[in-house]
Amino acid sequence: MDLRELFKNIDKYLDKEVTLEGWVRSHRDQKNFGFIDFSDGTDQEHLQVVYTDALANFNEITKISLGSAIKVVGTIVKSSGKQDYEMQAKEVVLLGDCPDDYPLQAKGRPTREFLREIAYLRPRTNLFQAVFRVRSVAAYAIHKYFQERGYVYFHAPLITASDCEGAGEMFQVTTLPIDKIVGKVDYSKDFFGKMANLTVSGQLEAETFALAYKKTYTFGPTFRAENSNTKTHASEFWMIEPEIAFCDLEEDMNIMEDMIKYIVKYVLENCSKEMTLFDNFVEKGLIEKLTKLVNSNFVRIDHEEVIKILKEAPIKWEFPPEYGEDIAKEHEKYITEYFNGPVFIKNWPKDIKAFYMKQNPDGKTVAAVDLEVPGAGELIGGSQREEDYDKLVARMKELGMSTKDMEWYLNLRKFGGCVHSGFGMGFERLIIYLTGIDNIRDAIPYPRTPGNCEY
Repeated sequence: MDLRELFKNIDKYLDKEVTLEGWVRSHRDQKNFGFIDFSDGTDQEHLQVVYTDALANFNEITKISLGSAIKVVGTIVKSSGKQDYEMQAKEVVLLGDCPDDYPLQAKGRPTREFLREIAYLRPRTNLFQAVFRVRSVAAYAIHKYFQERGYVYFHAPLITASDCEGAGEMFQVTTLPIDKIVGKVDYSKDFFGKMANLTVSGQLEAETFALAYKKTYTFGPTFRAENSNTKTHASEFWMIEPEIAFCDLEEDMNIMEDMIKYIVKYVLENCSKEMTLFDNFVEKGLIEKLTKLVNSNFVRIDHEEVIKILKEAPIKWEFPPEYGEDIAKEHEKYITEYFNGPVFIKNWPKDIKAFYMKQNPDGKTVAAVDLEVPGAGELIGGSQREEDYDKLVARMKELGMSTKDMEWYLNLRKFGGCVHSGFGMGFERLIIYLTGIDNIRDAIPYPRTPGNCEY
């Protein structure tokens, strides 16, 4: 028996004796009775356990400390206090003691900064138990969405010799003795016979499966050696990356919109207790914001038109918007407020986007798109991929890229190539959006950031 089963079928267990195993969240003992706030991690809600001096081991029970593992046996009854139900204990057994140096002993709500220092314990707090349960449910919703629509789940390699984004900010994988490397490195003597890195994206490899299965998706960890300490950057993060054959940019946006609405709706329906907690204590109006997104029609607008709107806005920008350039966080916020909802910004300047994106007839832009959502900014980025072999080769040469190293990728255009598109969504950014927490370090169990690789 666990709390999830108990609360889900409370009428079935009312006035019945049950046995539960879990942990003490708080403990108040009086002269002749006591209250234990009991949790077993299966439900966001806790159960109050009431015990009296009628129990033979009453004195031992009063000494059970916060954080201890216990077994409780008792009858479930309606409560006259703040809780709807409670247990009248017939037996309380200490299974695992917790000493006074337990870091979560202190009264009051610990700060998120403090909890990051003890990441291995923070799932025991109400906030992070809710965050990571939502993470679990959202991950299931993502798989459910794609599996129900016939997508093949593809496991992209974590070790790769290609740089999908072309940024060069990759972690190197090597067996060479680092302390002896001086000057130019001879990678022919390394494990793979060439320079290898941890992947920043599974997209390029996923395209190979899309051109065999029509619809595929990756969902796994990616890595970036960017020395950034912002709230939205981490060195290890998870990405959802679908790739779809016979799909242009417009259909790509249709899929993005349908997917994000499905995930948000699923989380709202299946994590109601957690979402209420976030709405009350993390971001007021969160549930309303997410519900509005589910019922919205996403705006679709060209990047050039966005810049025009920003330039005409009665605002003095910290970063003045310019044609041909990227937009800043302040611009993303303004655009979602301007349209009062989610916005697809499409057809971006070619020079600020990746080499593989479909070149538009104007020669200046590519068929790329970013989804901006209220309160979070960019959530998804995607594009139609360049299917024309000659145009892709020309673009790679223009950027000084080696076509020999990417021959396998170019061959996809030669061997039965077709129009195809895809997109990427950072899973932690989705969790930030769903929960209202504002730091990526709180959206992943063990954050990897510059100077931080504990546990």
